[in-house]
Order: sequence, then C-alpha cells, then structure tokens
Amino acid sequence: MLKKGLLALFVFLAVTIALLATIPFFIVEKFGIMEMKTDELLVNKVWLFGLYTHIISGGISLLIGWSLFLKRLRNKYLSVHRNIGKVYVVSALIGALSGIFVGFYATGGLIAIAGFITVGILWFYLTFNAYTHIKNKRIKQHETLMIYSYSICFAAVTLRFYLPISMALEIDFVTAYQFIAWFCWMPNLLIAYLITRRQSILQTAKASA
Repeated sequence: MLKKGLLALFVFLAVTIALLATIPFFIVEKFGIMEMKTDELLVNKVWLFGLYTHIISGGISLLIGWSLFLKRLRNKYLSVHRNIGKVYVVSALIGALSGIFVGFYATGGLIAIAGFITVGILWFYLTFNAYTHIKNKRIKQHETLMIYSYSICFAAVTLRFYLPISMALEIDFVTAYQFIAWFCWMPNLLIAYLITRRQSILQTAKASA
C-alpha cells in the first residue's frame, strides 16, 4: 500500500509540475524566472528560442518519463514502452542541450550558472548512454541509466519545492537560487543511486538463491 501511494504521489508531482511549469509560459507575458531577467534579454530571440525549447522539451520529458518504469506497461505493451522511450530520449537530449544554453544566463552568477550547466551535461550524458546501451541490448545498464536520467529530469519538481521554502524562510532570492541550482538535482542522484543499488542487491540475492 505504501509503495503504491508513493508511486501515485511521484506520478502526480511529475504530471502536475510538467503542466504547471510549461503552460503558464504561453499564457502569462512574464512568468517565473522571466520576471528576474532584464528587458534586453527578454527581447533576445536566440535566448527566447532556447528557453522555450527547454520548457517544451523538458516538460514532455517530465510528463511521460515516469511511465517507462511501469513494469506492467513494459511487459504487456513493449512497443508502447519503446515508443514512449524514443520520445523521452529525444526530448531529454534536446532539453539537456537547451538547458545548457539557458544555463549560461542563469540568475545568481557563476555558482548558479555552473550548477545548471553541470546538470544539463549530466542529463545529456546519462540519457545518451542509456540509449546506446539499449541499442546494444544491454538492458540492465540501460535501466540503471534511465533511472539516473529521470532523477535529473525530476529536478524540475524538486526545484519548485525549494523556491517557496526559501521564500518562506525569507532567504535572499539570489543566494537561494545559487543553492537550488545544485541541490535541485544532487539529492535526486543520491536517491537514484540508492534505488539502483537496492535493485542490484535484490537481483544478486535472487540469482544466488
């Protein structure tokens, strides 16, 4: 029961944030982080293209990525799993590259810039390698890297938890954002490590039984 409850919460957060972090950008003139940008940057067409590319591709990745870990879907509808996986990989790679670009303009100076660029590089690396592993039929390695990849994608959710908390604590926005640029994804990777390690231990124990 607890496991199903956590899964339901995980899916709810992923879908909700994917929609809330995407749709308002196309409705509100200056939404979210755009409120912190200069007028000069807001009319920069290259930056705007990169930003909206990141918003759309990242939103798609977050919206569909969780379904790849449903064993029932994978076992019963393998072709559906593969097609969703292809969309996730493409959107994640685009999201990572556009995220790296947008990261150079991050609010918070070099600390925040380094944090967002680093996570973009990691997301691209993990996702691309997950794809190469499945192309070469290395299923276990593929599954492990996909868990890491989506843990980084899920930073879109954790980031939006930290922001209101920092505001409630009345922490200066720039200071908070420098922290969030790193800690919106680092704990996620730790959780991914614990999950994959537990899976490995259980598989080893099952094989030796």
